[in-house]
Amino acid sequence: MHKIVRKEQLNKEICLVEFEAQDLASVCAPGQFVVLRIDEQGERFPLTLYDWDTKKGTATVVCQAVGVSTKKLCALNKGDAILDVAGPLGHATNTKNIGKVICIGGGVGTAEAYPIAKGMGKNGNDVTVIIGARSKDIVICEKEIREFCNKVYITTDDGTYGQKGFVTDVLKGLLEKDAPDLVFAIGPAIMMKKVAEMTKEKNIKTLVSLNSIMIDGTGMCGGCRVISGGKVKFACVDGPEFDAHQVDFDDLVQRGKRYNKKEKEALKRYNKTCRIGLDEGNTK
Repeated sequence: MHKIVRKEQLNKEICLVEFEAQDLASVCAPGQFVVLRIDEQGERFPLTLYDWDTKKGTATVVCQAVGVSTKKLCALNKGDAILDVAGPLGHATNTKNIGKVICIGGGVGTAEAYPIAKGMGKNGNDVTVIIGARSKDIVICEKEIREFCNKVYITTDDGTYGQKGFVTDVLKGLLEKDAPDLVFAIGPAIMMKKVAEMTKEKNIKTLVSLNSIMIDGTGMCGGCRVISGGKVKFACVDGPEFDAHQVDFDDLVQRGKRYNKKEKEALKRYNKTCRIGLDEGNTK
């Protein structure tokens, strides 16, 4: 059991959860992730590590409530507990001796890009961060990122904050001025695909972090298969970081949709159960 010591609602969709994990906190590194199980009936699901504190013995994740398990996590509060946490998993990101870096975070992917950009900044690299969101009210991590990086660009689909448009609009302008040594992108598959297409034309090294469907996190189930360089790879043990120019994003998108129907059915049952619980509570 991992007791929750801090819970923050970053916006209407995304929450931050800090929990006790002494052994985990002592060995975490940027780019790694954990696999959580909320309760005995819960599924195992991956979340990228947002932060960790070796002195307090805690780890922090940021989660978007879109499915049953993520809704369960975001419904927990300080003092509640997470049943299982496995990790840290995956290869850590190299944050040393890179040079000029552009880190891109789309949606909740901004929270996943945060520890990588922070690590690169602390190690003396020249870091520019591009944050993308649908609208102003769901922009996250801007304050935290500005603490170590003064070159931060914000884009929103509807133009309610920062530049109207997409992260690729800002990236295009930056690439025309001065090519970086590395572009690192984390977010929706379609966003990462567009970034990869843009940087491939200019032969700029580009990495992406893939948070695909995952179950055991050890390479045994094969659920997180991705195609990279024409070969089957497992995001949990071979990644989660991959060469963006080698990833088959079309396959990634299709695999991500495989369980949409079952996920919708499970969410419907969960919401119905929650509704019944509320109705019963109102009658007492």
